[in-house]
Amino acid sequence: MKTRIPRGIARAFAALATTLATSLATTFACVAPAGAQTFPSQPVKWIVPYAPGGTTDVIARNLALRMGQDLGQPVVVENRPGAASIIGATAIARAAPDGYTVGTADSGTLAFNPAMYSSLTYDAGKDFTFIGGLGRMPLVLAVHPSFPAKDLKEFVALVRKSPGRISSASSGPGSPLHVALELFKQRTRTDILHVPYKGSSPALQDLMAGQVQTMFVDLPPSLSMIRAGKIRVLAVATPQRLPILPDVPTMAESGLPELAGFEAYAWQGFVGPAKLPQPVVARLNQELVAALRHPGTRAKLEELGIQPMPMSAAEFGDFTRSEQKLWSGVIKAAGIRLD
Repeated sequence: MKTRIPRGIARAFAALATTLATSLATTFACVAPAGAQTFPSQPVKWIVPYAPGGTTDVIARNLALRMGQDLGQPVVVENRPGAASIIGATAIARAAPDGYTVGTADSGTLAFNPAMYSSLTYDAGKDFTFIGGLGRMPLVLAVHPSFPAKDLKEFVALVRKSPGRISSASSGPGSPLHVALELFKQRTRTDILHVPYKGSSPALQDLMAGQVQTMFVDLPPSLSMIRAGKIRVLAVATPQRLPILPDVPTMAESGLPELAGFEAYAWQGFVGPAKLPQPVVARLNQELVAALRHPGTRAKLEELGIQPMPMSAAEFGDFTRSEQKLWSGVIKAAGIRLD
């Protein structure tokens, strides 16, 4: 004997079943993105492709501390120096795409190396997920205090009178300081003798001693020397004057039309291996931007001459591609090869 269910109760059960099905579908549809809500569930490794104590390391450690507090898991900096950042960059590129190994990639890693090496152990355009910007270090053109030119116009005129005789140091072939010099030479059509060193420190020491006459320098390692009058800055390679050097004019203020819009920075960004899940990228970017905008962290960086560079992942990708286009042209025109 069949039990007959009243029509009203049957309709109620059907409605309840539909509601439960919809609820379950919504729940399961959210499972994949919700995985990002549990990220990170373990410490995050931040690879720095340079030795401890330098500008790149300082930026990473300041931001890692703040981000670790907000993420609820430690962000541990691991230094992998060597081979013009190639060793560290390759370690990032070959890591598992889960967000637990990320790191710093700078202008050398992403914009210079692809144009200077015939082959690399990573592909700057395919092997990374762009997460966001970190910071940029404005470059300035400095001379020994006894150098006769008092401003940039006098400097260019003097260089043109003595082609190949005025020396300019850099931290090494293919460094941001070197390619900025090459851009300057190309824009002004001048011949300046490039003298490469193994790092900024010995180059700055020889500039202070008068062994070389000029140098593009970035601010973090040179700011104390500028303030002490041991080197003299002719111009900053930024669109506006720097608050940290308010009396120093920009390249554009020199009155030389070929230097209008001249900009040069050493910059750094935050990347992971290719194919990082979008929710993980979004979480890392969120905490990175918050750390860069934190008043205490921002003040520490700006005190060193570092300009925080908060960007979305898409903005940093666009920025990187524009820098690749600019500097690859400069490098090829200068004939810089490192292999």
